[in-house]
Amino acid sequence: MFSFRTSPIGDQLDKALLDGRVACFCTPGCWNAAAQEYLPDIFRRRGNLVRVFGPSGAEFAPGAGRIDFDATAIEDLDAIVVEIQDVGVRYFGYTRDVMRLLSFRARMEEGPAIYIVDHINPAGRIVEGTMPVVDPEPWTPRVAHRHGLTLGELCYLHCSEIGARFPLHVVSALTSVAGRDLLPWTIAPAPDVCGLFSCDMLGGGGLWCKTSVTPGIGTPRPYEYIGAPFLSVSAIPPSPPGVLMRPCSFSPSYGLYAGEECHGWQIILLPGAQYNSFLHAVQLMRWIADRCSRFEITQPLIDRICDPVVSEFLRGNITFDIVQEHVKGEEQKWIRKAKRFLLYDDAPYRIK
Repeated sequence: MFSFRTSPIGDQLDKALLDGRVACFCTPGCWNAAAQEYLPDIFRRRGNLVRVFGPSGAEFAPGAGRIDFDATAIEDLDAIVVEIQDVGVRYFGYTRDVMRLLSFRARMEEGPAIYIVDHINPAGRIVEGTMPVVDPEPWTPRVAHRHGLTLGELCYLHCSEIGARFPLHVVSALTSVAGRDLLPWTIAPAPDVCGLFSCDMLGGGGLWCKTSVTPGIGTPRPYEYIGAPFLSVSAIPPSPPGVLMRPCSFSPSYGLYAGEECHGWQIILLPGAQYNSFLHAVQLMRWIADRCSRFEITQPLIDRICDPVVSEFLRGNITFDIVQEHVKGEEQKWIRKAKRFLLYDDAPYRIK
């Protein structure tokens, strides 16, 4: 059973929410600007809040980008209310945790209803990259790298894909003051998604996490920087129109190469630039691999990309123009598929 609701979660009259045993599955983005309270406060006030599933550390704490739980933790509940800020890419940690939650619930004969308090996607409706051809990383939805959906739409699609039969209810992103008035990245969605342009860079930037080059994790501008101690910046790397590559050095405070001086580039988007971060990332990886023997195309990277054509390019067996045409076709396929699950008037689109 699926429903799309247009009144705030606090106004919902479902018995499970009013009198049942409720858990909240949330991040700091669950703050209600109008009421000046967090999602769990609603059910704490009612006296039926059983537990809160949240990040493993404080805001901006290194490694706090996941929510840890197991299947037994949801067995005694009547409702789970989910409110995280998705960032529009399929390998975002908190979103994969939500997909794991849905999958656990789908295996239960009886269990809690799931309520998704939806948010606007800070990465917008732009689509980048390909859908997985083989099985992706665990709990990763089978969507484009940058999918252009909201979390509610993504959950709707995922439940359809896995044949889930439990009650799934999506509360519209437009029912709250925050959804209408606050920019969706005002509260940082995760410790490594905290910059103004982070979400624009994440479709391709998240691929660097599976390489020996850091995408600036542990700096104030993650995914806008790429670098490593062994890189040389004497040559200018390729970039699409409207994108500059500034040679620079930086030292991450945590993560890969913490405390070490990394050499690389800042990716700078000029006003109005149409940027496909996925295509640019794989182009840069091949360019670096051709010039630096210490940079390797690893199996974890291939597993994250999950596309044999792109993988062949990274291995140096085909040219970039073939990849561009392949990705164009895959993006168009994904957009056609995603249309069946849209809950809002605007639709995903690709950069032409």
